Amino acid sequence: MGYQRRASGTRNSGRGRGIPRHEKAKAKKQKHRPSVGYVPEEDHAATSQDVVERTLNSLRNLGKQVFAVSPFSEHFSRWLVDVRVVLSEFESSSELGPNDPFLKERSQILSDVEFQLEGRRRGEASAEKAARSLADSRVLLEKTEEGYSAETKAREERKAGEVKRLSSNVHGLREEVDRISQMKTGILRGLSKKAKARKEAEAKQRLSQAEKEFSLAMQDFAAQQERLKAEYKKRKQPIVDQMGAEQKEIEDGDIDHSLEARQAACEALVNAVNALVQKKGSSSQSGLEH
Repeated sequence: MGYQRRASGTRNSGRGRGIPRHEKAKAKKQKHRPSVGYVPEEDHAATSQDVVERTLNSLRNLGKQVFAVSPFSEHFSRWLVDVRVVLSEFESSSELGPNDPFLKERSQILSDVEFQLEGRRRGEASAEKAARSLADSRVLLEKTEEGYSAETKAREERKAGEVKRLSSNVHGLREEVDRISQMKTGILRGLSKKAKARKEAEAKQRLSQAEKEFSLAMQDFAAQQERLKAEYKKRKQPIVDQMGAEQKEIEDGDIDHSLEARQAACEALVNAVNALVQKKGSSSQSGLEH
């Protein structure tokens, strides 16, 4: 009777302990395949929180942004774009999609700050105009001062000539009065006391008239100087006042007055974002409870 060897179950039964190779590969592939259809709720919450924190930090930083050099209005458009980009990124979040009240409030805040920045833009344009006007005012003031100086010099020259003429006349008449008063009278002198007295009286009268003319001339020159000075001040003062106003406007243009408006706008946007997030959180909690 012959012996017949028993056949083995499978060719590869020595490997995998009976598990076919294609089944092992399939199991390994399933083990390492990433999960696509499920993201833990904690990851959603963390992502939403990151978006909110990034938005709030960006808005606060934009609210504190200082424009160091004028004209500051050159930075307004870029700043508004930066704010809109931050809001757009926040609003594009699927978990934190904005509602109508938020969009309405956000639009009003941006509209208000744009209006205020436009006012500051006009203010800076006015400051630039004032700078050009100030240069013209300085030229006008210089011409006014030169005119006053020239008129004063001409008047002083006229005064000097007139003083010389009148004082010379007075001096001559005084010498004549002194000479007559020292004249001796008598038959041998050919001059009677009466004639001397008459001659002396006439000389003194001419001297008095000359002194009076000199005094009136000095008063007239003084009055002319006062009128000249008053006219000069009258012409100069409006120019000086205008220059002061122009200088103040220029200095005001060197200060970034937009900072307060931009800070207020960003604070209002931060509050709006926080209110939206709080409302979304309350709605989510309410949905879970139901």
